[in-house]
Amino acid sequence: MIRSSLASAAVALLGASAAAAHPLDPALLVLDGQRDGTFEMTWRAPFSPAQAQPLEPVLPAECRVLNSPDPAAQTSAETGGSTVRRARISCGAGGLNGKKLEIRGLVESRIDTLVRIRFPDGRLVRTVLRGDAPAFIVQEKGPVSTALDYVRLGTEHLATGFDHLLFIFGLVLLVRGRTMLLWTVTAFTLGHSVTLSLAALGWIHVPPGPVEALIALSIFAVGVELSRPPDQRSSLGRSPARMAGLFGLLHGLGFAGALAQIGLPDGEIPLALFSFNVGLELGQLAFIGLCLVAWNRLSMLHVLQRASAAPAYVIGTLSSYWMFERVAALVPMRHG
Repeated sequence: MIRSSLASAAVALLGASAAAAHPLDPALLVLDGQRDGTFEMTWRAPFSPAQAQPLEPVLPAECRVLNSPDPAAQTSAETGGSTVRRARISCGAGGLNGKKLEIRGLVESRIDTLVRIRFPDGRLVRTVLRGDAPAFIVQEKGPVSTALDYVRLGTEHLATGFDHLLFIFGLVLLVRGRTMLLWTVTAFTLGHSVTLSLAALGWIHVPPGPVEALIALSIFAVGVELSRPPDQRSSLGRSPARMAGLFGLLHGLGFAGALAQIGLPDGEIPLALFSFNVGLELGQLAFIGLCLVAWNRLSMLHVLQRASAAPAYVIGTLSSYWMFERVAALVPMRHG
C-alpha cells in the first residue's frame, strides 16, 4: 500500500540522521548584568570529539575577564556532555550596548548558539547565532523581533526533533481520513500546548530525563498500534485523537525543556510563549503537509506494497533504542 511506501522512505530518512533523537544541543551564552555594571557570563557548549574547531565566545575588545572560569562548573568531556564555564566580565562605562559579540567556530561545528543578555535595568536581548551569521551587534529588540525570533526557534526545534517528528509521522500513518487527521493533530496541539505553557511558566516541574524516556515510549506505543490490524487495535489505537492528546502532554514537557534553555524575556513572556507555540505548529503542519504531498506523489506507485508492516517495525526499533538509551542515562554509573 501507498502508506507503507511513504512510511518506509520517510522513516529511513529520519533514521539515517537519528543515532540519537536530537542533534547536538545548541550552545548557550548568557550575560547577566549586575548593579555594579559587570556581567556574569555563563558559556555552555556541547562537547563532541569530532569538532574540528571548538566553539568559543569572542567578547568585545573593551571587555575584560575579572576572574577565571570556575573549574567546578565543567562537565567531564568523557561523558560526551557539555562544557560549562563561568566568569565575571567588565566592558567599561558603556557596557555591552552597541558592541559586537561573536562565536568562533560556528561555521566548522554547524552548531547554533543561543545568546541571552540581561542588562542591569532589566532589558533583555536574545538572538541565535549560526554559521552564516556568527556575530551580532548588541541592541534592544522590540516585540515584533522577539515574536519572530521565538517563532523561528519553535519551528527549528520541531524540525530537528526527530523523535517528535517520528511520533507525528506515526499518527499520520495511523489515522484514516482527513477529518480524523485534523482532529488528531488538534488534540496533539492542545495536549502539548497545555504542558508547555504550565512548565514554561514554572507552575509544574518535571525532570527532563524521565520525560524524554516517556516520549520514546509514546512513539513505541504508536508503532505497536500500527503493527496491529485495524480491528485488533487497543482503545487508544481506535481513538487516535485521544492518543494524540494524551501523549501530547508528554511532548509538551519535552518542548518546555528546550524553551527552558532559551528562556523567556521579562515583560514579554506571553508573547514569547505564544510565538514559540506558533513556531511549533508551523513546523508540525509543514511536516504533515510534506507527508501528504509525498503520499499523493506515490499514489500511483506499487513498490513495497508487500512491506506494509515495515513502518511499524522501523518506528518500534528506533523508539526502543531511544527509550533504552534514555533510561540508561538515568542510571548512575558506578566506578570501580
